[in-house]
Amino acid sequence: MTFRVIPPSLACALLLSACATDGPQPRQDRPVAASLESAMTEAARATASGQQDKALGLLRNAASTYPAEKGPWLTMAQMKFDRASYGEAILAAQEALQRDPADQVGSSIIAVSGLRLSTKALADLSQQNNLSGSLRDEAQGLARMLRTSLGEDVLVPPVRASKPQQGAPVRRGAPQARPAAPSGADPFGSIR
Repeated sequence: MTFRVIPPSLACALLLSACATDGPQPRQDRPVAASLESAMTEAARATASGQQDKALGLLRNAASTYPAEKGPWLTMAQMKFDRASYGEAILAAQEALQRDPADQVGSSIIAVSGLRLSTKALADLSQQNNLSGSLRDEAQGLARMLRTSLGEDVLVPPVRASKPQQGAPVRRGAPQARPAAPSGADPFGSIR
């Protein structure tokens, strides 16, 4: 029995070529990302079928796949707004506005969501009778700004009695003075 000696250079070449092959399995390419339009369509279908969480997941994926697009963020903001998750709606709308600062839908979602959150917080404070000092002054300032923006003299119209009280004259055209509310009864009386 004679052993044949393989030259070292040939042995190295054989070893290197063995490492370079993939073996019998072919390489799999990465999956192609869905187009933005198809992702938005699929999210709309999921929303229509009542699968809100699936739709939000699809929109989050689309937002990460297409980071420069505002569409997924606006749709998420609208969904969160519809669910009364106003804080999350504001965050998603802000993301959309970072991509398009002139977007009116995003600005509207932020404005209305912020007002709803503020209204709830002020109502909670009112129930606790804790609206005083700088909070009261700030609430009055915001009410003045809202009245000016909306072109209204009164933000919340007073509830009118169905019939005038007996013996009390009813004046038409002149606003009636409101009686002063007892302290702690209605902290918002002066901002209406």
